[in-house]
Amino acid sequence: MACAAGPAEVAARAEALRRRIEAAGGDPAATAVVAVTKGFDASAVAAATGAGLVDLGENYAQELMAKAGPDVVRWHFLGRLQRNKVRTLAPWVALWQSVDRPELGVEIARRAPGAAVLVQVNVSQEPQKGGCRPSDAHGLVSALRAEGLDVRGLMAVGAPGGNDAARPGFRSLRVLADRLGLAERSMGMSGDVEAAVAEGTTMVRVGTALFGPRAGPAARRN
Repeated sequence: MACAAGPAEVAARAEALRRRIEAAGGDPAATAVVAVTKGFDASAVAAATGAGLVDLGENYAQELMAKAGPDVVRWHFLGRLQRNKVRTLAPWVALWQSVDRPELGVEIARRAPGAAVLVQVNVSQEPQKGGCRPSDAHGLVSALRAEGLDVRGLMAVGAPGGNDAARPGFRSLRVLADRLGLAERSMGMSGDVEAAVAEGTTMVRVGTALFGPRAGPAARRN
């Protein structure tokens, strides 16, 4: 695992991120920043909280559990989720961002009644990515609400290739969220923040732009 930048550097990078959001036409005060600690060691948690960032995201259950602890942190689970991991994660996760099938909703409702969730939509229709089909989103939202879950919005991972490649998918997510009457739109990572802001994101998920480069297999896009 990579070591993260220190709190002062993370704070400076967070300010640079807010400037990017503003330059793209967004309101930094109204755009939540989820600091993605995937691929970094526990120093990332201390660096983020030291920089005033309390919304942290993880893609893997084992990494989240290894870093969980500070009460100030609001953990977001971002990766593809296995039902057998829900029980372990439930005491820690404040927002489940990658719910893409009813079975997950049933298990989350069982382990964390009334939990806040986002429905992940595969807007780029890449088979290796998680997320339901856009045409299935309405039914999934209804099923999750029937389980008593607090469905706050939609989440998507943009197509690879930067802002221009990601923007059409982000636009489709915004249109779908509007149609479903959902306020939260979690879209945009380190390489496509501007496209997400232009299409109305309310939440960006950023790792390398805050903590620096990852090492090994975790050296991916967010």
